[in-house]
Amino acid sequence: MTDRSALDLGALEEIGRGMEGVVYRLPGSRIAKAWFTRDAAQLRPLAEFYAELSLPFATPEILDIVERDGQVVTIERELTGVPLSSSGLDLAQQRERAVTVLAALAAAATGPAARALPVFGTRTPLWTADTWRASLVNLLELRLAKDHQVLRAALPIVDAMAERVAATLPDLAPEAERAVHGDLCRPNVLVDSAGDISGLLDWGFLSTAGDPAFDAATFAVFFDMYGPAATEQAAAMTALVTTRLGYAPELLRLYQAYYALIGATAYDETGQDGHFAWCVSLLRNVSLP
Repeated sequence: MTDRSALDLGALEEIGRGMEGVVYRLPGSRIAKAWFTRDAAQLRPLAEFYAELSLPFATPEILDIVERDGQVVTIERELTGVPLSSSGLDLAQQRERAVTVLAALAAAATGPAARALPVFGTRTPLWTADTWRASLVNLLELRLAKDHQVLRAALPIVDAMAERVAATLPDLAPEAERAVHGDLCRPNVLVDSAGDISGLLDWGFLSTAGDPAFDAATFAVFFDMYGPAATEQAAAMTALVTTRLGYAPELLRLYQAYYALIGATAYDETGQDGHFAWCVSLLRNVSLP
């Protein structure tokens, strides 16, 4: 257990900062993550999910959950490596590493904690129904009910798009249920000095048990979200996962549209940030089945 009295975040080295919290280095190959909004009740399911994960590279492990001055801090083992995006590998090599991660996820069976894991920082899991499709539709309806006004102002055809996406979402055979990261991007993939995958970070935002094609679809468009060649990079990643992993391009486009619908206001409920604009642009340009 962690000595709470010795956990002085102000005296620790900050090594990362994201949308959900700040990460500090601790002695003994550990880190402390100070969460902005999540409480202990939301983080215990994440700890259980991490304990279930079994992949050929390192994933986080929550060793303790500490509350200090109203803020929750998780003590976790430190994963080694550098982000794929700053690894020095060229883009073709980075795409190959992306396929390696996707193939590993597609083979990773899940346990009950994956289905129970809350998503979008709420207390509600993605799985709210007996089937994958029904659960996806429930989440879509929930997100649109909250975001409808801001989304419709930016994209008047959003209702028709949502109906088409909901009607086309696939169901999932139980044996095909695998670990879904949900926020798979190059900064969350770690590689070692030889360029091999060493770890996978930042689970929990949209992590669940489900169709591995979902991660393939979103990783393709997250690969170079805001770069000048974003469209070309997304096309190259889509073609690669279609060829190497056998996912139908139509299914990938469907999941990309689905993510844009549910995730548009994930970081700003007013739709004033770059992520919202990116989601709307994707919806305007995606070709649905």
